[in-house]
Amino acid sequence: MELESHHAQRGFQYTGPPGLEYLSELDQLLVQQQKEILEIFTGWESQNKYKIVNTMGQLVYFATEDSDLCTRQCCGNLRGFNMPVIDTVGQEVMLFERPFSCTSAGCYCCYSCLQEMKIYAPRGQLIGSVHEHFDFCTPTYSVFDAMEQEVFKITGDTCAIACCGNDVNFMVLSSATGETVGRIQKQWTGMVREVFTDADNFSVTFPMDLDVKMKGVLLGALFLIDFVYFERNN
Repeated sequence: MELESHHAQRGFQYTGPPGLEYLSELDQLLVQQQKEILEIFTGWESQNKYKIVNTMGQLVYFATEDSDLCTRQCCGNLRGFNMPVIDTVGQEVMLFERPFSCTSAGCYCCYSCLQEMKIYAPRGQLIGSVHEHFDFCTPTYSVFDAMEQEVFKITGDTCAIACCGNDVNFMVLSSATGETVGRIQKQWTGMVREVFTDADNFSVTFPMDLDVKMKGVLLGALFLIDFVYFERNN
């Protein structure tokens, strides 16, 4: 069912990127990874595919990883990719761009080796970016707007892995006040699915009145966190 904005029904004048109008009415998105049967049985890494829905389970967007076969098999969760985000009528509304970055014990403290994600809406128009910080214990990220001003910090659980029966939380903090304003959560999906696949469920929450562009950037942060911590290398 195609979603229709209540703002549109009331004649609200939207001025943001095309295709992000509906985000103005949401304070949470749920992301469900779609796992290929062939990958489950063979371990052969395929392009990740995701459904992005609202809290009622209504489809909002699709997202599909765009990467080549060799990169997926050889570089594992460090691989670079583009990820177009498509709305329910097949139009691209955002693009997530993650460059390859070789993180290892020998170079992890080097800034150029830390993880990042750039978010465009529409393609070619940068609306923000997400950058990893080096920390031995706590996953830490900065979220920037299009003017490279830091808007949020993201800090994760010290043990950023899906332990038995537990969700994993990454808190979104305002850079201006230090207050918690949102959360990215890796949701426990059950023993069988957690052990035998890397198909993950996530949620991201943010203030209702947050600019839709920054909501899109936080969605990009969710995908970067998924790949860094929960994409298993086969």
